[in-house]
Amino acid sequence: MIFATRGLLAVCAALCIAPAAAQQPTYPTKSIRLVVAFAPGEAGDVLARAMVPLLAERLRQPVVIENKPGANGSEGIDLVAKAAPDGYTLGLGGSGALATNSSLYPKMPYNPVTDLAPVTSIAHFPFLLVAPPKLPAASLEELVALARAKPGEMLIGFGGNGTATHLAAELFKLMAKVQMVNVPYKGDAAAADAASGKLSLAMVEVAAALPHVKSGKLKALAVTSAKRVFAAPDAPSFAEAGLPGYQAGDWLGIVVPVTTPGAIVARLNGEFVATLKRAEVRDRIIAAGAEPAPSTPVGFGALIASELVKWSEVVQLSGARGD
Repeated sequence: MIFATRGLLAVCAALCIAPAAAQQPTYPTKSIRLVVAFAPGEAGDVLARAMVPLLAERLRQPVVIENKPGANGSEGIDLVAKAAPDGYTLGLGGSGALATNSSLYPKMPYNPVTDLAPVTSIAHFPFLLVAPPKLPAASLEELVALARAKPGEMLIGFGGNGTATHLAAELFKLMAKVQMVNVPYKGDAAAADAASGKLSLAMVEVAAALPHVKSGKLKALAVTSAKRVFAAPDAPSFAEAGLPGYQAGDWLGIVVPVTTPGAIVARLNGEFVATLKRAEVRDRIIAAGAEPAPSTPVGFGALIASELVKWSEVVQLSGARGD
């Protein structure tokens, strides 16, 4: 009788608990904040705004963008690292905030590996190494030979100290064993100055270079991605052009606070990946001179880890510093 009573009580308890468990709210139950570590109008912001309506539709909750630029993206990502790990604060950051800043700046308010959980990469932004038509080099190999014959005479422009274009230029100089004078610019102005002949070379985003290339004011010597890109199919990769092993560029990805439950990370990954596969989002990414790059959380985490190591070595060898 005692055992029967205990069994009855257990069954009753289970029946009481089951409805309560079934009524537990399913994530998400309220609006989600997407902290975009870029100023309004920058490429990261533009792509975020292309994704958000479709993402909100899939999640059935509003997704609100909060622009938080500053410190090469670190201010926005720091806000995410210190947020509640409940899936309601996400961060969209680039290679600076999630990898290279750790080597460029003596103090960082967060650790990209221990304070953040990767959700997915979003897009990869390759760069073009361009030159004015008058430069007496028709290929990357001819350029390297010319630079070695004139050490320290050629001027290479890029988008500011510590930016991804700066580090791409430093990696090129290290691997090609050439000496050049750095000319940092704000934004993409290096492309225009290269087109006018004020610079020997410029390392710039594809979208900034293409109008000058199409008009004939610049020639594209190589693209920094591992293979040719859709936006600039005539530009060979550095490996094709004679510098095997070279690869650089910027990238964007989604992160959350590190202790965010795995189930929430998995849900967000699935929704972002599905959103990135939509034609209108893919087309917007390609129009920005980038390549769509959906991934698993593990894959994105591996990218961050490898980039931390790679660019730490480049910074150490080149002496590069951020503004």
